Amino acid sequence: MKIVIINYGAGNIQSIMFAIERLGFKAVLSNNPEEIQAADKVIFPGVGEASSAMKKLKESGLDNLIPNLKQPVLGICLGMQLMCKSSEEGNTKGLGIFDVDVIKFTTKVKVPQMGWNQIYDLKSDLFKGIAENEFMYLVHSFYAPNCDEAIATTDYELEYASALQKNNFYGTQFHPEKSGAAGEKILENFLKLNSNS
Repeated sequence: MKIVIINYGAGNIQSIMFAIERLGFKAVLSNNPEEIQAADKVIFPGVGEASSAMKKLKESGLDNLIPNLKQPVLGICLGMQLMCKSSEEGNTKGLGIFDVDVIKFTTKVKVPQMGWNQIYDLKSDLFKGIAENEFMYLVHSFYAPNCDEAIATTDYELEYASALQKNNFYGTQFHPEKSGAAGEKILENFLKLNSNS
């Protein structure tokens, strides 16, 4: 199985690589459109600020490539947010895969939300074998409001979508690669999507 992690200079890529290796798979880092299109699974990481990350995607033409991918794609953290219509962070136009706008938590809560929080209302094969109210690791100041494409919910100031799915596109606001055994199980579920293993 060919797993590509999109390398566009805005990702905490090492921890994802190690998590995939622990599952017995190997991933390659690439920003090469042909290599990304030829992959069985694509992981779209993201750490940092939305507008500068989007600028990097545009510079490499990946802003046009990613929404047209046909294989399972997993956006993590900022990667998921960039797959939405827009983000208040840097007033950024997103890739428009998910039909939701990313907004900022208010000052009523500590921002960023940093640490462990629960996911519930789990609605996808991505969460096979994951218990309701399992804890995941999050670091973020912006969130996707609850919407039709939500496949997991988390409560921080209000209920928001901590995972999204539309067709072959998946996104998690939390970091599965930093969320212990349960997080690795979610990564493993993603790698097994559409395959018979």
